[in-house]
Amino acid sequence: MSLIRASRTSGAAPSNETSRSNETPRDALGELDRRNLRRLMPLLLAAYIMSFLDRTNIGLAKERLEVDLGISAAAYGLGAGLFFLTYAISEVPSNLIMYRVGARWWITRIMLTWGVISACMAFVQGEKSFYAMRLLLGAAEAGLLPGILLYLTYWFRSETRGRAIGLLLLGASIASVVGNPLGGLLMEMDGIGGWHGWQWMFVIEGVPCLFLAVAVFRFLPDSPAKAPWLTPEEAQQVQDAVTREQAEGAEEAGNGSGSGSLLTVLRDKQMLLAIFANWTHQVALYSVVYFLPGIIGGWGDLSPFTIGLLTGLPWLTAAVGAVLVPPRATTPRRSRNFVVVGLLMMFTGLVVAAVAGPVIALLGFCFTGLAFFVVQPLLFNFPATRLSGKTLAGGIALLNTIGITGGFVGPYIMGYAEDATGNHLSGLWVSVVLLALGAVAATRLRFSPKS
Repeated sequence: MSLIRASRTSGAAPSNETSRSNETPRDALGELDRRNLRRLMPLLLAAYIMSFLDRTNIGLAKERLEVDLGISAAAYGLGAGLFFLTYAISEVPSNLIMYRVGARWWITRIMLTWGVISACMAFVQGEKSFYAMRLLLGAAEAGLLPGILLYLTYWFRSETRGRAIGLLLLGASIASVVGNPLGGLLMEMDGIGGWHGWQWMFVIEGVPCLFLAVAVFRFLPDSPAKAPWLTPEEAQQVQDAVTREQAEGAEEAGNGSGSGSLLTVLRDKQMLLAIFANWTHQVALYSVVYFLPGIIGGWGDLSPFTIGLLTGLPWLTAAVGAVLVPPRATTPRRSRNFVVVGLLMMFTGLVVAAVAGPVIALLGFCFTGLAFFVVQPLLFNFPATRLSGKTLAGGIALLNTIGITGGFVGPYIMGYAEDATGNHLSGLWVSVVLLALGAVAATRLRFSPKS
């Protein structure tokens, strides 16, 4: 919060008009992009870290939920996936509401409701209440990621927005690298105050969202025109640049003025390819997210903290991929190639994990993780090269909505396969096949109307 507050002060400081007068328009936009990234991304990154932590921390609780509440692997997989059903149903309406009421109010609402429900996960009593709370949590959190993705289109052109999305998705890695060991420690609070360790974990990790929501409401401007660190002329320059790029992309893609319905998106074959590739990625991603702690726990007599540490390792490699690769996707050809290679890397890593012993399997998961957030930011940046206006808002939400149903399919298949075979890893083969199909689809993507 102090960083955001400092930004308000620095935004009010007099600028060096002499040096700016020597800049070309592109240089000036680059400086504004860097300034906006510094001011916006810390708060947006913090919000996404908390959301990813609170949707995935049940992975560490899986074994204890089975022991303490009698929730089987199949029931756990179903409950983990149910989150994504209400999430998916609510995403498009959420983005359209945010388009009307503004980011500050709507993102604050999302954070308040998900923080309360996440903490209340501590009070589940069995399978039915587990299902109900996961459905409510999905509805509460729906719209945060697509809302932030839409919000970034108000501020950044495509070349900078890809970097911003990569930084945002880095939050998932941070949440997992820090959150898994932290969750493991909290799980070891078992018995304190008569509570199970998983109950302490849900409450302690849910309540901070409420305080972060207050910071979002106070410090997140709805648009460049309301940013205290930009002059009116600078704000107009930012808005003109992004509006011009989106309008040109929509016209050249044949998607008109951007005021059309979602049918415009569904008729766009390129958007359908991106949606399918993203869906295959999400099936694999959430299969790993929700079942990796259980897979590692099956390798021996390990403490919750050790399981948390080992679970965090693939997310370290995911952070490396998120930082190094998306900024280098500077051309349409590179963007497409990085998506294809990323999906094939995930394919290879999961094959290794499914057939190898514990040490090599963990390396396979780390190799898969390296591509987690190479693929996703590039696909999330895709709609803004073809859509604009209200259609862009719906298109981003639809891409994430259909993709996020993979978060239901992956955990459900993993849980069903584990109960059917007794093998934690058997469900990974479905992800392997889907990733291969996603890579084939991605070879047909055109990341710019001009490419």
